Amino acid sequence: MKSWRNSLIGLILLISTSVFGQKQEVHILATNDMHAAIDAFPQLAAIADSLRALYPSLLILSAGDNRTGNPANDMFRISSYPMVALMNLVGFNGTTLGNHEFDVGSLPPLMRYSAFDYICANIFPSEEAGLHTVPTKVYDVDGLKVGIIGVVQVNRQGRPDTHPDNVKGIKFSLPKNTVAKYENFSHKCDATILLSHIGYQDDIEMAETYPWLDLIIGGHSHTQLTAEEPLHNGVLITQNKNKLPKVTHITLAIKNGRVADKKAEYIDVKTFPTKNRIVEVMVDYFNNNPMFKRVVGYAETPFKTKDELNFLMCNAFLHEGQADIGIVNNGGVRLDSLNEGDITMQEILSMDPFYNDAVEMHLTGEEIINILTTYSRGSLYHLPRVAGIVCEATVDKADPYKDRLRSIKLYTLDGKDFDIHKTYKVVTNSYMQSACKTYVSDPGLSMNIQTSAMLINYLDRLGRVSSKGINCLRVREE
Repeated sequence: MKSWRNSLIGLILLISTSVFGQKQEVHILATNDMHAAIDAFPQLAAIADSLRALYPSLLILSAGDNRTGNPANDMFRISSYPMVALMNLVGFNGTTLGNHEFDVGSLPPLMRYSAFDYICANIFPSEEAGLHTVPTKVYDVDGLKVGIIGVVQVNRQGRPDTHPDNVKGIKFSLPKNTVAKYENFSHKCDATILLSHIGYQDDIEMAETYPWLDLIIGGHSHTQLTAEEPLHNGVLITQNKNKLPKVTHITLAIKNGRVADKKAEYIDVKTFPTKNRIVEVMVDYFNNNPMFKRVVGYAETPFKTKDELNFLMCNAFLHEGQADIGIVNNGGVRLDSLNEGDITMQEILSMDPFYNDAVEMHLTGEEIINILTTYSRGSLYHLPRVAGIVCEATVDKADPYKDRLRSIKLYTLDGKDFDIHKTYKVVTNSYMQSACKTYVSDPGLSMNIQTSAMLINYLDRLGRVSSKGINCLRVREE
């Protein structure tokens, strides 16, 4: 009897050890910075359907900035409801908050309509703000505990990059300091994921600082990574460009309560061969607004780059505002290119979706240089674009990205030195005004017109516009 009992115990232990030692997989479909690219959702849904057929417990996660950039979404009766409805239909499990989640709109009701979690650990809203977020979330995936920590970007003013009026009653903590508090949380999980809207370089710093993270699903910087991306201090980082050109299929192999292997596959959305028909019908419904088809101007040449559109906006500020100088932040224009031919209302509202007011400021040349220098934060990408003057930006030739600014210098349009003592009439948007009013003498005055309307008036007056000869930025290496 004792021999039989010992044999049975031995068999149970053998089976238990075998099961415990087996690898289990967690499969994740990850997006970031979708920016209301609803036209990509029929393919996105088909990708999710295909993966879910293979992996029924598929998690679908977003690293934030789900909204802003498409008027069919942003100007819907409940702003951004189309994205929420489509994300519900695809089966998203969770998202963190991006800075553009705080753009003008209806975030509290959107949260109530959402069938997925809003996960953000470094946001502290007042009760009046009506935001329903959780700092962390643990998902049960076939018995495995997959822990998610969410963080949103915070700028030097202590808030995400949005107009300060949009985050009244909300406090934020620095992402890096926040994540430090969750190491014990990771010990309770089989896999720990940071759902991050702070940018690729900051994600690398997170990985170097917190090796107990298994995976960082990143966003904010729109950095297209590949399957060849190396591990950073043992942490896998993933991210895609904005507006859903690709999504990431992530596989985490878990053995004995730890992640033993991890890999990422990047899937092209636009060329995916199938579409989800139900989602396609829903997208057609959301796009069915005749107002967006109205023609407001004509492009004699294609505007091939975002910068060319930046300068088009700056020129609208300059001429419609009867200003000496027009200034726009590089993030103030959200369209990447514009084809030759008719310019529609949808393209204008996609280019400028923020409902910003045009603002008049009277600034000295020295203050203008300070604005450009301070706002750029040493980055050519973040350097505001101008019209009415020429900006010469010198970048560090040793920088492989040619983005690190060494200096900027301003000239008049005829090549003369810029007078730093003269006072200039400047027209910009209310977001730029809010970002720089603390270090200029004139806080600015609203012109009682939205910047998108100013651009429409400019196109209506000219009729035809061209990308030729409007670039007021010169870049040199040193």
